[in-house]
Amino acid sequence: MEKIKRPAIFLDRDGVLIVERDFLVDPDDVEFYPETIEALAAVKNDYMKIVISNQSGIARGYFSSEDVERVNSEISRMLGDKGIFIDAWFFCPHGPGDGCSCRKPRPGMILEAAERLNIDLEKSWIIGDKSSDIEAGKASGIKTIMVNTGYGGSEPGASKVDPHYTASNIGDAIEYINRSST
Repeated sequence: MEKIKRPAIFLDRDGVLIVERDFLVDPDDVEFYPETIEALAAVKNDYMKIVISNQSGIARGYFSSEDVERVNSEISRMLGDKGIFIDAWFFCPHGPGDGCSCRKPRPGMILEAAERLNIDLEKSWIIGDKSSDIEAGKASGIKTIMVNTGYGGSEPGASKVDPHYTASNIGDAIEYINRSST
């Protein structure tokens, strides 16, 4: 019997869930946007919540994979204290010039998650604050939302992208997904 595929909301970490701090290494510096908790609590139960994040600070020698995992664990703990759980975490440890398939704008993390977690990409979304998030979403065939928090699509070297929707923040993005999936 084939397992039923579930849709997912792919979430960039820095600039979407938490305040952008270039090369965040200290879990004590994690700061949620004011609307993050309420927005994640409002995600419909049929959606998996998956965080995908470029972490080139590893390749640059600024911090280790273990440091990234400590920050992710702290975010998970803080969300768990509010009854919110992330289904999976993926991060790319490579630098911009490494040519890997997982670094956004390439769709590697999304495609790996889809295969491992039986995700229905046609019904899935990505919420990001960089053009690379939107490009990765489009390359994997999912719907895209650019938020105006974090870099808001104006990062250095940003590509001109046309997301399915532009939201003021993660709360606005989740409201849009909920309205669109009724």
